[in-house]
Amino acid sequence: MGVFPKALLIDLAGVLHTGDQALPGSVEALTRLRAAGLRLRFLTNTTRAPSTLILSRLRAMGFAIEAEEIQTAALAARSLVRQRGLRPHWLVHPDIAGEMGASAEDPDVVVLGDAGHAFTYEALNRAFRLLDRGAAFMAMACNRYFMEPDGLSLDMGAFVKGLEFSAGVEAEIVGKPARAFFQAALTELQVEADEAILVGDDLLDDIGGAQEAGIRGFLVRTGKFRPGDETHPMVRPDAVFDDLADLVRHLGI
Repeated sequence: MGVFPKALLIDLAGVLHTGDQALPGSVEALTRLRAAGLRLRFLTNTTRAPSTLILSRLRAMGFAIEAEEIQTAALAARSLVRQRGLRPHWLVHPDIAGEMGASAEDPDVVVLGDAGHAFTYEALNRAFRLLDRGAAFMAMACNRYFMEPDGLSLDMGAFVKGLEFSAGVEAEIVGKPARAFFQAALTELQVEADEAILVGDDLLDDIGGAQEAGIRGFLVRTGKFRPGDETHPMVRPDAVFDDLADLVRHLGI
């Protein structure tokens, strides 16, 4: 397994929980990680719920997590827009619209989140026309799908790729697998890349993204994991475990 880590970067949906249900053994596993003194950061590309709601849902499931430990793609996008002084047009889920703020009257960047049912033709065409007129394109993530209690559901990647194709542009991704997203977590935890492990259920955006940033990627067979992920021709996890509890047992804590 290599060098024992100082820090764990843990994906949320598919690793700790599915929907509003904690995955078996995950609450106890997190308690054991804390007791071992590991530094923790929880990374999520989920952009359908504000960070305050994400936190309250996690706590309701029994997870002892603090607000400052959660790093979301939505807040990363908002921070980058403000840092660069951009005028955004937000195409996001109505539930996070308040957290993002109002769209500008004369936008110079289209910022895409997982808008869910708000991905109407009219909304996508508005975004397309802004991109066609020269607005920059920023996407909170480009995930293919995610796991819900009743099965896999289409994620925002299809809409990112569709707008890229139609407008002839390329989106800047600010959540996973962007290197800057992982680096921000390392910086806050004050650890080097080789001192951390990323735990995720998404082979490409979690494991592949972490490895590109120099972080070991441990894949769990929960959430959106698919048979064959362990032997993918381009991305090979550094280790594979049945779930978070299995990983904790192998760490010996």
